Amino acid sequence: MGSENFSNASQLGSCFRGKNTSNENQNHLNSPWFSTIFGLIGLCSNLFAFCVLVNSSRKMHSRARSSFLVFLCGLVVTDFMGLLVTVCIVVPYHFIRFNWTTVDPGCHLCNFMGLAMVFFGQCPLLLGATMAGERFLGIYRPFSRSVNMSKRRAWILVCLVWALGFFLGLLPIMGLGDYTLQYPNSWCFLTLLHDARNMAFSLIFALLGIFCVGLSFFLNTFSVVTLCRVYHDAESVQRRRDSEVEMMVQLLGIMVIASVCWLPLLIFIVQTAFQDFPDASQIPPETEKLLLIYLRVATWNQILDPWVYILFRRAVLKRIYPSLKTRPSIVSLYPVLNPSLRRKFTQESVLQ
Repeated sequence: MGSENFSNASQLGSCFRGKNTSNENQNHLNSPWFSTIFGLIGLCSNLFAFCVLVNSSRKMHSRARSSFLVFLCGLVVTDFMGLLVTVCIVVPYHFIRFNWTTVDPGCHLCNFMGLAMVFFGQCPLLLGATMAGERFLGIYRPFSRSVNMSKRRAWILVCLVWALGFFLGLLPIMGLGDYTLQYPNSWCFLTLLHDARNMAFSLIFALLGIFCVGLSFFLNTFSVVTLCRVYHDAESVQRRRDSEVEMMVQLLGIMVIASVCWLPLLIFIVQTAFQDFPDASQIPPETEKLLLIYLRVATWNQILDPWVYILFRRAVLKRIYPSLKTRPSIVSLYPVLNPSLRRKFTQESVLQ
């Protein structure tokens, strides 16, 4: 009997780490109702936001705003699919309490979920940084950008971000680290064990996310400062910049939500990577519980993101700030241009 158990254990995939295959420690942290209600609210919020964005894109004729809506749609689709994939695995586990070693001895489902967690976790941060860069160029080089950036190119950028996130998620499957079953046995994610491969992947994931948040903060700060200067320029009082203001308000909301939700988890992963464990082959229970709590905080990003697009639209902003005008103008960012160039670019921007 002992040799049979040893044989079964040796046949299990790399996602099982001794204690994490048991069903102990069932408490309030893994309530099925939390995951169910959380998932339903997030899915409904993203569906509602997607409908709002589709309706806005049909009425939009400005190329600058249209390309920005493409990035927003990409973000909504990413958040929605991320919630859908995780809910379809986590919620059944909480209600059925299936045994992972029986259902998934080869770790195929666990690897899929780990890849999804990394992909759908990192892509919103990458998209946030991409949107910040797009707005930065749109403000500092509006004329060259308005000619070059189209909906098609915006979708290409979104697809490139998805490709980068997918490649990052494939790294453990290709040998750089492992996806392992996490407390309370309902989800899979990167492992925080201190071997070289897992430590390297953990740091890549966390530091890339922190870099994206920092880059977004840097670019958005410069963009907002420039907009504030132009908005109060005496020569541009008559110019209409409600579109620029709307986009920056939404982008700032996305940045703040991503920072508040994701930075605690990313910083925790970096700290844990350099922390000494008493047993190098096991993660302390306190660390596992903290990882679950920080992960749940991070997933609030997928619920709060869509409400940025729902609430921070011009129709809503005008009620809060009635002095917003009705039509965007990239020329207002360059009041020093001579009159002939101003008339030329104004006509072009209206046609777009």
